[in-house]
Amino acid sequence: MEEVDVEPAITNIPAVSNGKHLGFAWGPGDILVYETIYKPSGSCFVHEVRKDEDIYSPILRKLFNESHHIFVGLQTIKEDLPSKNKKNQFVSISKNYRSVIRACMEELQQVSILLAIELIWNLCEVLFIDAAPAGSLLLHLLDWVRLHKADVDEKAREVLQSESAAEHRDYWDVVVSYVLQGRLEEARQMLVKQATLQPAARNMYKLMDTLLSRMPFYNPGGTQTLTEFDVKWRNWHEEVDRCLQDNSFASNQHLELICKILVGDEDTLLEHKELLSTWYHFLVTRMLFCHPTVKPTELHYYAQSCMTMFLDMRSVPEPLDSILLAAFEYDIHQVIKDCSIALNNWWFVAHLTDLLDHCKLLQSHNLHFGSNLREFLLLEYASGLFTHHSLWQLAVDYFDHCPEFGRVYLELQIEHVPLETERKALKVLRICEERQMSEQVRSICKIMAMRSLRNNRLGSALSWSIRAKDAALATLISERFLHDYCTRGTFSDLDLIDNLGPAMLLSDRLTFLGKYREFHKLYGEKRFREAAKLLLSLMTAKIAPRSFWMTLLTDALPLLEQKEVSHNQYTQEEDIEQTKVELLRLALARNLAMAIVKEGTVES
Repeated sequence: MEEVDVEPAITNIPAVSNGKHLGFAWGPGDILVYETIYKPSGSCFVHEVRKDEDIYSPILRKLFNESHHIFVGLQTIKEDLPSKNKKNQFVSISKNYRSVIRACMEELQQVSILLAIELIWNLCEVLFIDAAPAGSLLLHLLDWVRLHKADVDEKAREVLQSESAAEHRDYWDVVVSYVLQGRLEEARQMLVKQATLQPAARNMYKLMDTLLSRMPFYNPGGTQTLTEFDVKWRNWHEEVDRCLQDNSFASNQHLELICKILVGDEDTLLEHKELLSTWYHFLVTRMLFCHPTVKPTELHYYAQSCMTMFLDMRSVPEPLDSILLAAFEYDIHQVIKDCSIALNNWWFVAHLTDLLDHCKLLQSHNLHFGSNLREFLLLEYASGLFTHHSLWQLAVDYFDHCPEFGRVYLELQIEHVPLETERKALKVLRICEERQMSEQVRSICKIMAMRSLRNNRLGSALSWSIRAKDAALATLISERFLHDYCTRGTFSDLDLIDNLGPAMLLSDRLTFLGKYREFHKLYGEKRFREAAKLLLSLMTAKIAPRSFWMTLLTDALPLLEQKEVSHNQYTQEEDIEQTKVELLRLALARNLAMAIVKEGTVES
C-alpha cells in the first residue's frame, strides 16, 4: 500500500508538556512510555499507549468472536464450485457479516462507527460482490438507502399513532420522504388519509394516486427486457411531466411538490436536503426519477456531481464521503486504503478484503514487500487480537489462513502469550503441537517446568520437563526428588514416577530415579532377590549421584543379612561415617562367608 498521506492521531502524554525526559519500550500491541528520572529519589509514572483500544470493548469483542466463525467458514468454500454458486455464497456470507454488525449496533449505544462500517460494507456488497447490472443496480441502491434511513419509519409511526394523522405536523414530511425513497405504495396509503379530509380535491388526489401506481420498477426475474422497461418508464415520465406542465396540481402545493420530485427536478430535490440528509441519498433518488437504468460504469459520474451539488462548496468532505465516492467509482483499493486510515481498527478492512479476495477482485494488487493485500491486513488484525487476554485464540485461525507469513507471525506472537495458569499453558501447547511448532513447544514446557519447580511442585515440573524433552532440566528435577527422599524418607508423586515408562531414558538421573523407585516396590513386595539384583545394577552402572551412594549402601544392609545369598561378590570403598562403614563391613563379611560356604558345597 502507499504511505499514509494524512497526519496520524496525536496521543497526549502529561509528562511531555512538563518538559520531562521520556523513555519507551515497544510491546506487541502497545508502547510503554515512562519518565526517566536522573535524581536518586522521586516517583515515576508509566503510560501505556495502545494502538487498538477497540478490542477492550465488550460489544466489539462480540463482533470479533461472531465474525471469526464466518471468516473460518469462508475459507472452506471450494475453488472448483461453479462461479454462479460461489457468487451466491459470497453474497450470503457478506450478509452474515452485516447481520453481526447490526446485532452489535443494537447493543452499543454509540453506534456511529458501526453504522458507518455497515453502510460502507453494504455498498461494497452491492457494487463489488453482488455486482448488480443495470436495472437491478438501482433496486439494490434503493434498499441500501432505505436500510440506512430508518428515521422515516419512526416518524411515520408517530404520525399514524396520533389522533388525526393527516393533520399531524410531520404528515407531509413522511409522505415526501416515502416518495424520495421510492416507497410509493406507502406514500399512496398516507395520501388516502388526506384525500378523505378534502372531498373537493378528490380528483386531484386520485390523479396523483394513478401516477404513483403506474410508475414502473424493473423486475430482474421477469420476462421484460431492460430496453422494454426503459420505454415503459419514459412513457410514464412523459405523462408525469405533462401533468406538471398542465398545472394539474397547481392548487395544491404538496401534490405539486411530489409531482416535481417524480419528474426528477434537481432544484426541488436540493430544496429538501433535510429530508434527504445525505448526498448519496440524493444520488439514489436522482437516479430513481431520472436514470433508472443507470449502468455501473456511469455511476461515478453521477456520484461526483451529486456530492458536489449537495455539499456546501466551502465544506471539506468527511472521510465517509470520500470512501463512498471511491466505492461508486469502483476503486476497491482506494476504499480499503481510506478505511484503513479513517477507522480505528483493522477488523473492517481485514474481513472485507478477505471476502473481496475470494471473489477474485484483488488478484492484481500485490505489495512490494512480499505479501498480498489480503494477507497484510489479516496479519495486522490478528496481531492486534494477540494482545488481548482471550481474543488471542481467534487470531490463530487468521494466521493459519495466511499462507506466506502466517506461521512466522504465529511463532513470534505465541511466545508473548502470558501463561498465567496450567490450563492456559495447555491451550497454547495444543495449538503449537497441532502445527508442529517444536521450538515453541519446548519453550512453553520449560517455562512451566521451571515455574512448578520454583513452587516446589516436583511432579508437575517433571511432567513438563519430559514433555519438553529437556534432559538437563529432567536431571535437575530428578535430583530434587532424590534430595527430598533423603530428607523425608519417602517419594512424592508416586503415580508419576511409577509410570514413567520409556520417558525415564531421557536422562541418566531420571533413569536412576525410576529404577530406584522400582527397587523400593520390589522390596515392598518381598521379592528380595530381584530387588538385590536391581540394587546391584544401580551401584555398578554409575548413574547414581555421589551424594546418594551412602543411601544405596544403607539400602543394601537388610539384603546382605538375608539367609539366602543375594550377592556373590561385592566390593565398595568410600570415605564415610565410621559407624555405617563398620556395619557394612560386618554385613559384607557375613555375606561373603555364606557365599564361600555355598560355593564350596557346590564344588564338593
